[in-house]
Amino acid sequence: MRTLHFRSVERRRTVRVTLCVDLIVQGSTENNGAFKIKARTLSVSRHGGMMVMDPEVAMGQKLVLINMNSGEKAECQVVATKTARDGKRHIGFKFMSAELNFWKMCFPAAGAKPLLRGARPHFDPVPVPKLTVLARSPN
Repeated sequence: MRTLHFRSVERRRTVRVTLCVDLIVQGSTENNGAFKIKARTLSVSRHGGMMVMDPEVAMGQKLVLINMNSGEKAECQVVATKTARDGKRHIGFKFMSAELNFWKMCFPAAGAKPLLRGARPHFDPVPVPKLTVLARSPN
């Protein structure tokens, strides 16, 4: 089921979380040259994420990511590329394995509704006793 977004219909399978993770990205260039560079994510989800990196990559290109925090490797595929105003390339990617927990974190289930802010607590607050002020008699 798709979730209605304020601009369009949301197509992501899981929610995206803003998280900066340092990665090592391995891939190949158009000239069959290999590259191995450092990159950083802007946001992540259970099935992929968005990262900033310098080399130009093509849609559908396969890359290997290494999480510098955990040392885990994962193969991914480029699904979006965009050049930002500052000239940096934002690369959207998805993991080739659906069972992978590359980020070592839990994501909400698909279709889960966000928590409401300012929701009333499900318990009654503890009553605070009123203090009485005793007046002293003037001597």
